[in-house]
Amino acid sequence: MANLTIRNLQKGFDGHQIIKGIDLDVKDREFVVFVGPSGCGKSTLLRLIAGLEDVTSGSIELDGREITQVTPAKRDLAMVFQTYALYPHMTVGKNLSFALDLAGTPKDEVKKKVDEAARILELGPLLERKPKQLSGGQRQRVAIGRAIVRNPKIFLFDEPLSNLDAALRVQTRLELSRLHKELQATMIYVTHDQVEAMTLADKVVVLNGGRVEQVGSPLELYHHPANLFVAGFLGTPKMGFLKGIISGVEASACEVTLDAGTKVLLPFTNAQQSVGDSVTLGIRPEHLELANEGDCQLTVIADVSERLGSDTYCHVRTTSGEPLTMRIRGDLASQYGETLKLHLNSAHCHLFDAQGQVIRRALQAAA
Repeated sequence: MANLTIRNLQKGFDGHQIIKGIDLDVKDREFVVFVGPSGCGKSTLLRLIAGLEDVTSGSIELDGREITQVTPAKRDLAMVFQTYALYPHMTVGKNLSFALDLAGTPKDEVKKKVDEAARILELGPLLERKPKQLSGGQRQRVAIGRAIVRNPKIFLFDEPLSNLDAALRVQTRLELSRLHKELQATMIYVTHDQVEAMTLADKVVVLNGGRVEQVGSPLELYHHPANLFVAGFLGTPKMGFLKGIISGVEASACEVTLDAGTKVLLPFTNAQQSVGDSVTLGIRPEHLELANEGDCQLTVIADVSERLGSDTYCHVRTTSGEPLTMRIRGDLASQYGETLKLHLNSAHCHLFDAQGQVIRRALQAAA
């Protein structure tokens, strides 16, 4: 078992609060990803869990055992860093076995664990090589293997793919996903790359300014963001936002008049909303489409297009100057400067209040 419980965790440096009261539960065998922009506190939070930073206040428990003040070596955790941190004078095999040798583990047990890690990570032919003879991806696999041989309760990864090129990042990401399933291990992973968060995680923790903005499955956060920050951070390309005001309120719907001049009737309701309130409408690129006669139409001016083969991303601007991105078939593209009419499908629109918090749909509010 490997269940981690964090309560009211805080960390400050020189009077500045970096981690501002985080509560979090990581369950056994979960793959949890901390994601957020640079400086949001995700690596600091991971280092607090590992014991590499002292906690200012709050508690960390592993399977009910308080580990807040326990030294890193006694926490039964293994960390893989962004830099590989391999011993350059040792072979791959010696790098893998070093921690076990230091702990006085019997030689036959050491060999068994090293051979098993080498099998899982396909390092068998490389055991006699030195780190300088390895590629970046191979070095990272050795760093992961060094954690595997320790058989920790939780694996901690601090942006392990950042130093790899684009193709190798994709390959190593798939290997990590397979590794999680094969080991049935609990893993906590830090990244600023939301694609890694979406593809690897069972549970995503979105951090901003030392606080947790939202916790949930990747698709839950993608389809039901709690606020503007989460909505804008998750998704490639990101969600488009249109400013407006509420111009009409009904029992189970509200009318929004956008700054771009279009009126949209949306199935949203909230007792705190009233006519004249400022709101932000959000819509993702895959939910924008060219309008047909009778559709609710938004006039935009085409900017540049990005052809990716299977898809084309058409960047456009509304008459009020707000940028949007439309995802269409790869063999289509808009012409720079042309006027387009887009359809806003109310079923796929998100709505946020003046404080950036989500306004729930009528059906969600009733449920």
